[in-house]
Amino acid sequence: MNQQFIQRIEIDWSRVDTDSYLRNIEAIRNLERLHFERPITFFVGENGTGKSTLLEAIAVAYGFNPEGGTKNYAFSTYDSHSSLYDALRISKGYRQAKSGYFLRAESFYNVATKEEEYADLMNPSERYHEKSHGESFLAVARKYLRGNGIYLLDEPEAALSPQRQLTLLMEIDRCAKDGAQFLIATHSPILLGIEQAEIYSFDDGEIHVCEYEETDSYQIMEMFINHRKELLRRLLI
Repeated sequence: MNQQFIQRIEIDWSRVDTDSYLRNIEAIRNLERLHFERPITFFVGENGTGKSTLLEAIAVAYGFNPEGGTKNYAFSTYDSHSSLYDALRISKGYRQAKSGYFLRAESFYNVATKEEEYADLMNPSERYHEKSHGESFLAVARKYLRGNGIYLLDEPEAALSPQRQLTLLMEIDRCAKDGAQFLIATHSPILLGIEQAEIYSFDDGEIHVCEYEETDSYQIMEMFINHRKELLRRLLI
C-alpha cells in the first residue's frame, strides 16, 4: 500500500497559457502525471531541465510559501515562481503530515530574514544570519526534519561540504524510516546514493526512472575521481 503523503501529481495543460515558457521545457511539457511510491524521491537533470520548476510547483500546490519555509510562512520578496502550480493537482494519501518544510537554496536568505521577524519569546530565532550558509542549512534540518513529515528540498547540498552532505543524508534517511516523505531536486552524487530512493531523471527530453549509476552526477564524479589527470589533459588543452 502506498503510504506517502503525496502519492501522485497530474497536470492539466489546458490551464497553462499557450505562450507560457513552461511549454518549452522539454521534460515537463509532455508530463501528464507522476507517481510517488517511496519515502524518498530525487529529481535529477542538467540545469534548465525543469526539476526545480516542478518541485516548486508541487510545494506551492501543497500549501508552502513559494520562497520556502513551513506552511506558516506567508511573505513575498520577489514573485518569481511559475504558474505551473495552478495547473497541478495533487493526490494525497490517507495520512496527515505532522510537519513540513520547503527548502530552496536560492531564496533561503529571505526565509532566514523572515524567521527572525516571526520569532518571539515562545519561538526564539535560530539566528541563521549569524551562522555560515552551511551551518544554517543543517540547523534547519535538525529543527524541522522529523518523522511523519513532508519535506521538499531544492538543491540542499548547495551550501554543504561533502562531509556535511553525509550528515544531511543521515538525517533524511532517519526521518524517512520514521514515516517522512522527501522530494528532492539535487546534483549531489552523495545524497543520490541513498538506497531505496526513487530517482527521476529530467534528461533526454522526458521524465523517467533511472538508477543511481546512470545519473550524470555519479558518472561525471566517478570519471573525474578515477581519471582526473587524463580528463584534465583533454579539457585544458
